Formats: sequence, C-alpha cells, structure tokens
Amino acid sequence: MAAKRTARAVWSGDLIHGHGTVGGTSGGLGEVGVSWAARTEAPGGKTSPEELLAAAHASCFSMALSAGLGRMQKPPERLSVSATATFDKVGDGWKVTTMELAVSGKVPGISADEFLAAATAASQGCPISGALKGNVAISVTAKLE
Repeated sequence: MAAKRTARAVWSGDLIHGHGTVGGTSGGLGEVGVSWAARTEAPGGKTSPEELLAAAHASCFSMALSAGLGRMQKPPERLSVSATATFDKVGDGWKVTTMELAVSGKVPGISADEFLAAATAASQGCPISGALKGNVAISVTAKLE
C-alpha cells in the first residue's frame, strides 16, 4: 500500500521581500517560516526548502542504514546523521548542487570499512537519494564512535 504525505506552503509578497510558512499535515512538523533570505543569506529563525530536503534526507538515510546494518546482523546502538544541501546559482537559475551526508555510529562488532560500505549502500538505496539521483551529487562520510 502506498503512503502519501502532504505539506502545505503559503507565500505572501514578492520573492525578495516576501515571506511564507510551510508545514506538514501529519502534526509531526509544525508550521515554520520561510523566506528567500533564509535560503540565500542568514536563516534568521526561518527554514528553507533546502533545509527541509536535508532533514528528509538525513532521516531517510538513517533508516536505510539502520535497516542495512540489521540485515548484516549488526544493529546500531546509535546513528547520528547530518545532511548538508548546497543551494547555488547555476547559470541563470538556482539549484541544489550537492548533498553531503555525514554519519557517526555506535555499532558493536563492525569494522570501519564495513561501516563505510554499509553507509555507502544506504546512501544509494534510500528513497530520498533515489529522488535526487542524477540531479544532485551525493557524498558520504562515515565514522564509528
């Protein structure tokens, strides 16, 4: 059965001086402010589509890595993932150019090489990575705690 999730955004004003809000309908993501300045300058307590994309990727990747480690019979005690989306001007427009995934983990009985291999596989197999594939360069770093 397919799962559908919905988010809503409301925007007021022009691009440079305007502002808006975005939130999910599940109740898990409260309504937060967005603005062009939050995308290209200092966030000022607001978010951006790129930060939301990075959050989605970090959570998706952590689940994919946890599943992969479980299949290896080496479930993690803890995974800490950060995802950094780069939003940059390319030609006449703007684009998410890169996504950097960094994971540290406490995983009993695993070597650093095995952990990196599992993280690399997870970065290629998580659904958000799949949505970005061919459009955004994804890199992964992994270290054991």
